[in-house]
Amino acid sequence: MSSTCQISVIIPLKDEEESLPELHDWIVKVMHENNYSYEIIFIDDGSKDNSWQIIEKLAQKNTAVKAIKFRRNYGKSPALHLGFEAAQGDVVITMDADLQDSPDEIPGLYKMVTEEGFDLVSGWKQKRYDNAFTKNLPSKLYNWTNRKISGIKLHDMNCGLKAYKKKVVKSIEVYGEMHRFIPVMAKAAGFSNIGEKVVQHKARKYGVSKFGWDRFINGFLDLLTITFTSKFGKRPMHFFGLVGTLLFLVGFSFAFYLGAYKLYCAYTHHAARLITERPSFYIALTCMIIGSMMFLAGFIGELILRNSPVRNSYLVDEKINLKQ
Repeated sequence: MSSTCQISVIIPLKDEEESLPELHDWIVKVMHENNYSYEIIFIDDGSKDNSWQIIEKLAQKNTAVKAIKFRRNYGKSPALHLGFEAAQGDVVITMDADLQDSPDEIPGLYKMVTEEGFDLVSGWKQKRYDNAFTKNLPSKLYNWTNRKISGIKLHDMNCGLKAYKKKVVKSIEVYGEMHRFIPVMAKAAGFSNIGEKVVQHKARKYGVSKFGWDRFINGFLDLLTITFTSKFGKRPMHFFGLVGTLLFLVGFSFAFYLGAYKLYCAYTHHAARLITERPSFYIALTCMIIGSMMFLAGFIGELILRNSPVRNSYLVDEKINLKQ
């Protein structure tokens, strides 16, 4: 392991002015007790309070503090995306800024990555202090759905407290609201050694939660998206082309049968209805049209993928101890 920076702690935040000094001091205490070389990267996601001013003061007394300030609120995924880009530590640890994640978990997470060889370790808040109806029950249902669809056996995939090998965070791109599914993206990128650690969950000491019920609905939709893109994002023709071809063949088979039957009736002088009067004609026509459209969608997707790479762009207002 490199001796220059062993651990990067990435902390996305929005309006957490009360908790930041205590969180910083707690992290520094853990790092000094374990003789870790470290950096703390705060990502201010458009705070309206004095969070940035407090970060500036922390950076003045501790050169290990680095920070990025967004000009407006983009969300947690963009914050983690830029944090991952800036991280220099051999092990990258993410945690929330609300003091519900305990920095005392850092040594255990670090050892699981460096000594036990895990690519990614996700925290599991086995005992939670959130509201049972509004957060705990939906979270259990949400994680059960995640396990069934993704095949990754984590009890709390959305836990903000995670540890990664550096090469993991440099190999994935977190966008939209996909921070909930970083383990899925890591697995899709070839990092399958994913572990879990039971961690402390503390009651919120300051402020209020920034998340509502909509995150569970959006989370389910995002899970379907990331599952699809992880399988077919680099080869859209394999999905759209296959489905389109099958639909076209089904429609063509119906049409061929109707045409052959019409010719048979004409040859044998049997009375037969017009083809356009039969429901199967419209089924055949619909299948061929939809099949052709899906095939073309896959073909166009391949062209876009090969010629128009898309990159995220976020407006950064200020940085501390990072290249401007």
